[in-house]
Amino acid sequence: MSTFSLAVEAAIAETRRDVAELHGELVRNNLIVWTGGNVSGRVPGADLFVIKPSGVSYDDLAPENMILCDLDGDVIPGTEGSDRSPSSDTAAHAYVYRHMPTVGGVVHTHSTFATAWAARGEEIPCVITAMADEFGGPIPVGPFAIIGDDSIGRGIVETLAGHRSRAVLMQNHGPFTIGVSARDAVKAAVMVEDVARTVHLAREAGPLIPIPQEAIDRLFDRYQNVYGQSEDERR
Repeated sequence: MSTFSLAVEAAIAETRRDVAELHGELVRNNLIVWTGGNVSGRVPGADLFVIKPSGVSYDDLAPENMILCDLDGDVIPGTEGSDRSPSSDTAAHAYVYRHMPTVGGVVHTHSTFATAWAARGEEIPCVITAMADEFGGPIPVGPFAIIGDDSIGRGIVETLAGHRSRAVLMQNHGPFTIGVSARDAVKAAVMVEDVARTVHLAREAGPLIPIPQEAIDRLFDRYQNVYGQSEDERR
């Protein structure tokens, strides 16, 4: 029998639906292959989050097989999906949620161009206005860390602390993105791959032209605060 209030149960159900549906955006935007990559979403009003099960085909993902975890990354027993193993990145997601309370969603992919930058251990320089708008500067590189514990989560938090970027390229691994919601984090994942591709192609063709910091600051402020990129509009 559930020990959650009716309000929390409703929030869990909505988060399950959102997270299951948003994995389809990773497929539609060519950000993943096979079962790689994951989306998680914090449950509003509770110290819980929802993440996909490990190794399940994207075609088979549904709200009822999403996995409910606490902020230590432990599966909540007796809940839907709890008979499955959660994503191998669960510890990293849990660490982010514990240490970044404003984060409502986390996404990880191995999208081709962003991962290529990560393989070089090289940040993506802010040389196009879309990057200034969305990320407020370059997309930084996080330290190399091996999957299995919260080392990746630590690297994400340490790299993004005090940084305007909602994306980090974990060295030799791939991009992780955060957002105020799971949908917002998915948007960041789509955008980081787009700018990674564009900047790569630009650099192949010739020298990159940097955007002055003052212009980056103005663009970021306008897009985030004047242009009206509220959470409702991001949906």
